[in-house]
Amino acid sequence: MTNNTKAHAAVLGANIIFGANYATVKFITPSVMHPFALNVVRILVSLVLFWILFLFKPGRIAIRREHAPRFIICALTGVVINQLLFIKGLSLTTSIHSSLLSLATPIFITIIAAWLLHEGFTWLKGAGLLLGISGAAMLVLLKDTTHTGSDILLGDVLVLINAISYAFYLVLVRPLMKAYSGVQIVRWLFTIGALVIVPVGMQEFVHTDWTPFTTAHWIALAFIAVGATFVAYMLNVYGISIIGAAATGSYIYTQPVFAALVAVAFAGEHFSFTKLVAAALIFTGVYLVNVKRTVTT
Repeated sequence: MTNNTKAHAAVLGANIIFGANYATVKFITPSVMHPFALNVVRILVSLVLFWILFLFKPGRIAIRREHAPRFIICALTGVVINQLLFIKGLSLTTSIHSSLLSLATPIFITIIAAWLLHEGFTWLKGAGLLLGISGAAMLVLLKDTTHTGSDILLGDVLVLINAISYAFYLVLVRPLMKAYSGVQIVRWLFTIGALVIVPVGMQEFVHTDWTPFTTAHWIALAFIAVGATFVAYMLNVYGISIIGAAATGSYIYTQPVFAALVAVAFAGEHFSFTKLVAAALIFTGVYLVNVKRTVTT
């Protein structure tokens, strides 16, 4: 098996994990654990694993002073806002809604890159933006009869804000990728992010009642903290190092497929015709805003 094949397999594996994570989070929160408490477990476990990895594979630890502000902003957008609003939003909405709305990230990247990096904005990108927003609006305004969402409108809005925040992160982190390894960047982003997430979620964490936890809940918690955070991030970093960020990022489009399969099979959710139309609008929008990049590569 070539390195390229291994990299593609690793990235596909990461997105299968991310896809399954939607229903797994729904299984944990808010039924037996508050969303912010889950964030505390997730970031602390992953942070410990990232620093243990450093002990076995040491490298440059310090970050340059001029890069510190960008690291802080990337930690806030890519870890703090991203993780807090993702878990909170998902706890209120459905797995399928959340996974489809997360696809808006590439669309927001196009807007932010055009604004901050002065990248070109064509009529195709404008059409893609309109279609993507239409699909997202359809999901947000959809009256979903599923029992897995307690406040779907608020949850969808939080997931969309999370997508915008993560889009800012993906644009702002690009210069850092030229000066540091992916593992080093993620380790410091989680370290900085923990300084905010832990205080925010500590009250919910200390008041968590662990007695209702079954073996299935503990397995799910381990999957979220280790598999869907540390392992998935490492698989993506490996993929970026071999096949690049663009190819790695394109696998995000597979997440709703895996999320829908798991949600329908295990979480009792339903994939309606309206959701199919919304998904088609979002997928088409994402394609149009990236069509020039696809043709030139």
